Amino acid sequence: MCKPSPGAPALPNNPAAVYTRDNVSTITFVTAFAREERQRLADLLLQVGPDQPTLCTGWTTRDLAAHLVVRERRPDAAAGVILPPLREHGERIRRATAARPFPEIVADVRNPPWWSLVSNPLLDELTNTVEFFVHHEDVRRGVAGWQPRDLAEDHARAIWRAVQFTGKMALRRVRMPVRIREANGYGEFTVGGESAQLMVVAPAGELALFLSGRQGAARAEVEGPAEQAERLRAANLGV
Repeated sequence: MCKPSPGAPALPNNPAAVYTRDNVSTITFVTAFAREERQRLADLLLQVGPDQPTLCTGWTTRDLAAHLVVRERRPDAAAGVILPPLREHGERIRRATAARPFPEIVADVRNPPWWSLVSNPLLDELTNTVEFFVHHEDVRRGVAGWQPRDLAEDHARAIWRAVQFTGKMALRRVRMPVRIREANGYGEFTVGGESAQLMVVAPAGELALFLSGRQGAARAEVEGPAEQAERLRAANLGV
């Protein structure tokens, strides 16, 4: 399980690359944003190597890549993220995967199987647009020198649509009213009642990070009573 660590700096954004049908995936058609984030993450993993720290506490890039492979190819092991009885089994499989040669692990990240429960052509956009954006940032922001990426508007809006679902799920664990506002005017939502005194304001990508447990690495403004704001910044919002 990726346990986000407090904010840490990471690599500057890499120039966008162009990906063709031949070098993208074994899936014959995947939605654009999930595909692009997957390919850019795979490129960055090869660039920085297996031993760079990430935003996931205690995990290097090798550990994170192995997690992604297991998530897509071993549903019995991936279930350990949410089912405690399977957690030890899942971690054992992840460690075995991490022991493989790093280029092979990254190749599996880059090329998901068509039958994957979470990366098949019908579900790829739904399950992976935010997943791979966040893990890409886990690598980018794991060491010094990072800056937020400038996302295309359609990409940012796709992340915002997903955040409205995943963010509500995460904030229910906080047990206090919170309002989330997208900084570019895409919209807002409230969890816990309309009387919310706390408001988090940020662009869609930063909200995706904040609401997945990367509060310390997200450039987001938290407005409201100081004690509540601190509680929210320290809350466990990740899976």
